[in-house]
Amino acid sequence: MTAAVAVDTETRVFGIRHHGPGSARSLGLALERFRPDAILIEGPSDADPLIGYLAAEGMSPPVALLAYQPDSPAKAAFWPFATFSPEWIALRYATENGVSVGFCDLPAAVALAVEDEPGDRTDPLGMLASAAGYDDAERWWDAIIESSSDADIFGAVNEAMGALREDAEHLDDHTLRREAHMRQIMRKALKDGARRLAVVCGAWHAPALEGKLGPAVADTKLLKGMPKVKATLTWVPWTHSRLASSSGYGAGITSPGWYHHLFTETEQPIARWLTKVAGTLRAHDLPVSSAHIIESVRLAETLATLRGRPLAGLSEVTEATRSVLCDGDETLLRLVSTELVVGEALGTVPEGTPTVPLEADLRAQIKTLRLKQQALERTLDLDLRTDGGLARSRLLHRLRLLGIEWGRLTDSQVRSTGTFRETWTLRWRPELAISIVEASRWGTTLRSAAEAKVLDLASDSEATVGKVANVLEEALLADLGGATDGLIARLESVAALDHDVTHLMAALPGLLRIARYGDVRGTDSAALTRVADSLLVRSCAGLPGAVTGLDTDSANALREKIDAVHLALSARDDEWATGTWLSTLETLADRDDVNGGIVGRAVRLLCDAERISAEESGRRLSAALSVGRTAPDKASWIDGFLGGRGLLLVHDRNLLSLIDDWLCGLEEAQFVSTLPLLRRTFGAFESGERQAIGQAVRQGAPTASGNGGTEYDIDRGTLAMRAAMEILGVSA
Repeated sequence: MTAAVAVDTETRVFGIRHHGPGSARSLGLALERFRPDAILIEGPSDADPLIGYLAAEGMSPPVALLAYQPDSPAKAAFWPFATFSPEWIALRYATENGVSVGFCDLPAAVALAVEDEPGDRTDPLGMLASAAGYDDAERWWDAIIESSSDADIFGAVNEAMGALREDAEHLDDHTLRREAHMRQIMRKALKDGARRLAVVCGAWHAPALEGKLGPAVADTKLLKGMPKVKATLTWVPWTHSRLASSSGYGAGITSPGWYHHLFTETEQPIARWLTKVAGTLRAHDLPVSSAHIIESVRLAETLATLRGRPLAGLSEVTEATRSVLCDGDETLLRLVSTELVVGEALGTVPEGTPTVPLEADLRAQIKTLRLKQQALERTLDLDLRTDGGLARSRLLHRLRLLGIEWGRLTDSQVRSTGTFRETWTLRWRPELAISIVEASRWGTTLRSAAEAKVLDLASDSEATVGKVANVLEEALLADLGGATDGLIARLESVAALDHDVTHLMAALPGLLRIARYGDVRGTDSAALTRVADSLLVRSCAGLPGAVTGLDTDSANALREKIDAVHLALSARDDEWATGTWLSTLETLADRDDVNGGIVGRAVRLLCDAERISAEESGRRLSAALSVGRTAPDKASWIDGFLGGRGLLLVHDRNLLSLIDDWLCGLEEAQFVSTLPLLRRTFGAFESGERQAIGQAVRQGAPTASGNGGTEYDIDRGTLAMRAAMEILGVSA
């Protein structure tokens, strides 16, 4: 009978700081020295199947493990990794050396089920920094750990953390359960045959994992009954800015861009960093010479020597940047901090990474349309007359409808008077991965998902005609032909039941705009024109009743809708539609029981359309300023009539003189009461228009009362005078 031979095992726990380049470099050296046959890493233990993707083409950090609940994607969690993350170094070491590797923290299925766990309240770095005489934990860690590499540093770190844990008043239950689960995974790894086990975890947990593990009974009891939900996990791209503590990330760092530089630039890191700073400043048209770089390097190294540091750290290079490269300008220093110290880099994941079908469709379309996901904002000008520009526009509109805010429409910097151009500002953010998962409930492709969502939005029982019209416009912009007929039918039914004239008028400009420019995007405008004509007829029928009894605010709101409809009909250039609308405005212009702002605007629009002459508009203005109306009513009429265009007064001196005479004749109390409205009216004019009006008044505009060469009928005047004298009882 052969006796069993005992095999010695060895476990080493490497307490690291998440996303620390010094820790990462030291860990790499320690693993090379220890040569483990199994590695466990702090991370969700149900993510083990995803480790195989590390070796796939296209995997480039920063990336993150994403876990979400399939039935409620908004409930999600991320575990980020950067090039300089110690965990990433351990994963790469295992993959490249054929070492068994896995995660050992609580599964994501448990993490997503745990509600409002507080986590560790202890700040071990702050306590150690304070003991070392530092008032900034980041500065202490950067000086002691990150600027150097030492395979033996982990024993000291674990010992320091052990002392801190002994003095800690309380360890929260969630932390204790996490550590219990890590020990359980360690026991399993040893049972499965691991002889040289390396455990990579946050330094705070290291003391709880070192030494003899002991019986599993206590840990099993602690983990019993923990909640669990169904979870789906995958890899997603991440960014440096989301690694920063300023983003709200609990394990965040203040300077991911700086840490990336320290990890990737091993030769002359300080000189290379300050050269990058100079390049950034030059990119913003700031004068920085080679002499500036040389002097800033010298200053940073001198400061490090004075402070007893082997290498200049972030505080030294920041002071050198401020003093030499930025001339003490804090604004420039913030620019450097944003673009370099924090920085922005977007990782990538392999094509075959598990994902929802909707994201697979998005990836395929991005590749076909030659778009690029970037973390930095960039402007994209699209010419809708080209197939490529139109296809990109439709994609971005579909994403926006689905709540995937990759791009937002902005004002174009390209001079163009047509509607065949769009300008988008694009910026990809990691959390859009969640938005894609949430949107996947609508369909498996972007087109089908967007069509399903717009139909659902329009089917809302409380949807107004304006809302349905807006959804229809978005659907046409996104080329959702499968939803167009249903949306038009829904619009007709909602419009038939909506008797609010303001709702009908709010929807009309959008429909006319779509119908007019439908040919640019290849859409059928006939059905839209039919609906638009129906809305126009009902708006014209209801508008005379809608303007009665309005207060100032309501009148101003309605006036804006009148302007929008008038502009849309002018652009449409349809004789029947224009005639129908102008006839309605004539009805408003002839009424004296309507807010002066609306009447004044109706007169102005009729004059612009040459339905009434300039002389007639002047007569109506004179009548509006006559006796019998209050000063505010007159000011409101003027505001509606002028409508922000001072050129009317610049070129029509008769109108100017009418207003000037009225203003000069106001009593002080009347002037004070009308001043706010007049200020708004004249303040809306261009500065050149105001100057021209002022100059005309100073030069003496022809007055309305001047005879201007007019011939008078003496006989008729005599009859009028006799009648007035008889009425007054005055003898001739």
